[in-house]
Amino acid sequence: MSQAMKAVLALEDGTVYHGIGFGARASACGEVCFNTAMTGYQEILTDPSYKGQIVTMTYPHIGNYGVNDEDVESWRPHVAGFVVRELSPVVSNWRARRTVSEYLEAHGIPGIQGVDTRALTKKLRVRGALNGFISTEDVSDEEAIARARSWHGLIGVDYVREVTHPEPFRWDEGDRLSRPFHLENHNPGARTPELPPADIPIVAYDFGVKYNILRQLRQHGFAVQVVPAHTPAEEVLRYKPAGVFLSNGPGDPAALGYAVRAVAELLRTGIPIFGICLGHQILGQAFGGKTFKLKFGHHGANQPVKDLETGRVEITSQNHGFAVDPATLPSEVVVDRINLNDKTVEGMRHRTKPVFSVQYHPEAAPGPHDATPLFARFREMIERR
Repeated sequence: MSQAMKAVLALEDGTVYHGIGFGARASACGEVCFNTAMTGYQEILTDPSYKGQIVTMTYPHIGNYGVNDEDVESWRPHVAGFVVRELSPVVSNWRARRTVSEYLEAHGIPGIQGVDTRALTKKLRVRGALNGFISTEDVSDEEAIARARSWHGLIGVDYVREVTHPEPFRWDEGDRLSRPFHLENHNPGARTPELPPADIPIVAYDFGVKYNILRQLRQHGFAVQVVPAHTPAEEVLRYKPAGVFLSNGPGDPAALGYAVRAVAELLRTGIPIFGICLGHQILGQAFGGKTFKLKFGHHGANQPVKDLETGRVEITSQNHGFAVDPATLPSEVVVDRINLNDKTVEGMRHRTKPVFSVQYHPEAAPGPHDATPLFARFREMIERR
């Protein structure tokens, strides 16, 4: 940029942070949350689950490896705004095609650096997630606070309709997008890893699906038909799937009655179902349960989850602000995983039907790979039938 932009971040409690702007000259409202991942900012920016949120990175130095064309998790960044302590002035990676600032500018998203992200994170931990307003335009502190206070928030709002693909499509029919990444892939003379046959047809509901979920499903031998979030159950069954996958996505799960009704109808058919994140919350409601908003959510790549049936602990990648209330679930549903930090529900399974779900992200991107075997569990469940 030719000259530094002034930027402001205001919270609904009246707190104002000033800093240097980057990205677009723009303003936006959103729920201010924090993410504790040390790497993976590109995947975080492009995760549809962040629709309607202003993301603060707790790691102090962001942007040093730039933005590339391969690691995006959807077709565009979805965050409302981006908050960092320090944006790297240098981009140094052979895969980089642009800087974080250039990427956000191209998509009309404002960012602010120079913020005391430790103080902001502590405030959100104590007070809970707060509505906020971020601007790189000429906005007074008083107006910024007023804009933060007047924003409608996440509760009761359907953000899924804004991020789902509008039309159904087959994922990676040419097997070009799902091959595991290796440095050799970028050597024209090297042989790229082969994918297994796509021998199990499934339908994946797109509530805001991340591309790495689709890659992982293909890597486990699934032929994936993706359908929009509002697709009714009878239309899903016309594809004759061997199973149904329920994806991640943004916002309040209680605002998605159309999705809950479709999944409840699919449950009655006995078809194998696997849900993650928002898909897990939708499934919980289809079982007859309820969801509630967490104080500040789980956003990061180091959340400990315990499998109550094996005692195994997984370190997981998570991004959600709502959870399933275990007290509202029927007796035929077993809570088989919990979060070791706050004991919230991290996994469910049905006692008699081939249905299970997890609150976290087994595909990671970014994050650890402890939970990757859940995709193989889904395949084995279908093969047993």
